Amino acid sequence: MNPQLPLAMFTSSDGKTRLQIRMQDGSLWLTQKQIADLFERSTPTINEHLKNIYDEGELEPDSTIRKFRIVALEGTREVERLLDHYNLEAVLSVGYRVRSSRGTQFRQWANQVLKEFLIKGFAMDDERLKNPDKDLSSDYFDELLERIRDIRASERRFYQKITDIYATASDYNKNAPESQSFFATVQNKLHWAIHGHTAAELVKERANSELPNMGLKSWGGERVTKKDVSVAKNYLTQEELSELNQIVTMYLDFADLQAKKKVPMTMAQWATKLDAFLEFNDQNVLTNAGKISHKVAQQLAESEYEKFVEIRRVELTNEVSDFDELVNKEKQLSQKK
Repeated sequence: MNPQLPLAMFTSSDGKTRLQIRMQDGSLWLTQKQIADLFERSTPTINEHLKNIYDEGELEPDSTIRKFRIVALEGTREVERLLDHYNLEAVLSVGYRVRSSRGTQFRQWANQVLKEFLIKGFAMDDERLKNPDKDLSSDYFDELLERIRDIRASERRFYQKITDIYATASDYNKNAPESQSFFATVQNKLHWAIHGHTAAELVKERANSELPNMGLKSWGGERVTKKDVSVAKNYLTQEELSELNQIVTMYLDFADLQAKKKVPMTMAQWATKLDAFLEFNDQNVLTNAGKISHKVAQQLAESEYEKFVEIRRVELTNEVSDFDELVNKEKQLSQKK
């Protein structure tokens, strides 16, 4: 499942036009309909200008047009469509041709947004998020919070933060077995609080070669790969993932606050603090190391993955065979005529 593309919100100075615009590969991408709304022209007019831009060789289509999948509401149904999107260079070229005052405003806004996004990795309209108007649903803010939680709960960032906090322990030794196992302990306790399994147990429980996508609910690229199948979070439902992200964020805030108080704490006391945090939040507390190790769970998941790949290969072969059979039947019918 692909990660969502970043979105930027453009609002014209008169407040009449608001567009959610995709950002990728250092540029902004708009559909013809969005360009028409931006410059207050009809879509056929925009289409004609774009055609002329490419016919005259002003821009190359390959470098300025890209297809993105969007979800549109048609009547009462949500329909997915693959639509052409045009990058900032193409949009500004149209702006010059239609001689719209919006062109200058949009260019200034776009340059600022892209600069912030490229340097920081995000772009935010702070004032509009603090003071939403009637057209800015609270859903936008809730979505932003959810995405921030997901980032904070990512395994790499979580590990870095936990390591930084745990290093404040008075008897901390990075080479001690307790230090090396602490991250796994924290991770397992938080998983257990949400779904009653350690991370390894969850992988063993849900990795299934016969299920669609091997039982995974999320993964890194277009297709499930070997490295995806031993990551516990990939098997969580959206509800479970949301709960896990929330409790991880709460724990990081709690631990960060404890560390900032600069009260001397041992490694054992940090472990006790985690249990106290979970109990305070009415969560189940894991009191053992779990029934299965990460190494065993990884081996089981990878074994299921090999079966899954073979099933996928056979299905693909059958699809080709069905196609060949159809072609042969058409040939036979043609010969009879």
